[in-house]
Amino acid sequence: MTTLVKTWKAAQTRLKDAGIDSPAIDARLLLEAAADVTRLDILNDPYRELTPDQVDRFDGWIARRLNREPVASILGRKAFWKIMLNVTPDVLTPRPDTETVVEVALSAFSEGMAFEMVDMGVGSGAILLSVLAERPAARGLGTDISEEALAVARDNAANLGLADRAAFLRTGWADGLADAGFDLVTSNPPYIRSEEIATLDPEVREHDPHLALDGGSDGLDAYRALVPETLRVLKPLGVFVVETGWNQAEQVQALFAEAGFENLRIVQDLGARDRVVTGTRPA
Repeated sequence: MTTLVKTWKAAQTRLKDAGIDSPAIDARLLLEAAADVTRLDILNDPYRELTPDQVDRFDGWIARRLNREPVASILGRKAFWKIMLNVTPDVLTPRPDTETVVEVALSAFSEGMAFEMVDMGVGSGAILLSVLAERPAARGLGTDISEEALAVARDNAANLGLADRAAFLRTGWADGLADAGFDLVTSNPPYIRSEEIATLDPEVREHDPHLALDGGSDGLDAYRALVPETLRVLKPLGVFVVETGWNQAEQVQALFAEAGFENLRIVQDLGARDRVVTGTRPA
């Protein structure tokens, strides 16, 4: 008899023995999707039997996870902040670290405020759509050079009921955007040093688009492009919030300082690592 609890525990053991991080969570998420159950079902009805089709589907997904394919890639979706996003190989899988960008952005605008934002390098739409979902009077634009990524973001906006407040444009960062048009600029640009990409975990190296990872020889190429564009498109006293690598925040902050931005600060993520640089455009 193949039950929920037996299947879950067996998969946990296999993932753990293979050195997979968070084997219990990964096995549970795959089991929930394969058997069309919830976490509470597994806890409250642990001896429910799986059908042969559910077992086959789950075993296939576990095999893919053992081959170091991320759960989000297997399922085609990823929970982020308070929303669920579709993901494909064309977009960076959203990470919990990036939720720090959303948290800082939301802290700058109260719930009823109307404001315009642009998320440069929008990818799946994680940052843009999380902010819009929390701020019903806000409107936003997501830019990206990848038409495939923009298609994913558009679908996510539609699925979340945000298509009327979210627009998308294929362009490099802020190319073609009007000066001083936005109250908020956000971005999670590529910041991995080129030579370090080969050393990343297979889940990242083999499944995330390198376009969204490669930050050049020192990891700062994107910021050098972002800083002047952010200064140009932000309104006076407008806010910017950008993600950085854990050891890059001071360097990124210095780039914004040199451009004349004010009220600069570094914000740590939940792992107590420097993760976000934020500040304002001068009046």
